[in-house]
Amino acid sequence: MTISFDNALGIHEQALSVRVKRAEVLANNLANADTPGFKARDLDFKAALNKQMGGAQNGLEMAMSKTSSKHISTQGESSESLLYKNPTQPSIDGNTVDTQQEMAAYMKNAMDYQASFQFLNGKFKALTSAIRGE
Repeated sequence: MTISFDNALGIHEQALSVRVKRAEVLANNLANADTPGFKARDLDFKAALNKQMGGAQNGLEMAMSKTSSKHISTQGESSESLLYKNPTQPSIDGNTVDTQQEMAAYMKNAMDYQASFQFLNGKFKALTSAIRGE
């Protein structure tokens, strides 16, 4: 009997990679908090995770088809799940980054990352003890 890591690890492997992408986006927002005209963005976690897990194969989203070899490839990261944030308080210079909200979102994302990491660590410990016969 073989062990499938996809079945054994569950959703946490994909969730970790999406959490890392979201942390990059939020860190970019914080880094550009004083840049005039910068528009804050955020990652739609549910849509990104669905795409990461192969939503097109599950019939949850439609895959694009190319009709010519000159079309740009749709593989890789798309900005469909990367959305602009609506500012709660407009700024004079056009920057839409709210530092307090960005820091709170970054910390929540970090805690969610840590939780997924701990679940994944627990899965590996369980697999290790099962292999050892403990």
